[in-house]
Amino acid sequence: MLALMTSGSFAELDALPTEELRERAFALARERRDIKFFWTVFRNLPDADEAAELDGAPNSIGPIVDEAVALWREFEGHIAYGEQEPLLRAAFIDYLQKHQGER
Repeated sequence: MLALMTSGSFAELDALPTEELRERAFALARERRDIKFFWTVFRNLPDADEAAELDGAPNSIGPIVDEAVALWREFEGHIAYGEQEPLLRAAFIDYLQKHQGER
C-alpha cells in the first residue's frame, strides 16, 4: 500500500500540497526507520535550534524514529515552513522518488 502512496513522477508529486508531501515522506521514512531523513528535515525547520534533543542508543533506532515523529507532531500547527518551504518540499519529493518501492 505504501508503494502506491509514494509513487509518482516529479510533476505529480510537485502538484501536491507541502503537508501531503510531508505526510507521505514521513510515513515512508518511519517505515524504513530512517532517522537521518528526520534529522535533515528538522535541521531545516525555522527555529530548529529550539527543537528538543532526542536521545537514544544506536541500537534503539525504532524508538528514536518514534520520538522524532512525536516531536514533529508537537510542532505541527505551530510551525510555518516560511522561507524553508521550497527546500523542504524538494527534500520530501526527493526522498519519495529515491525510496519508492524500497522496503
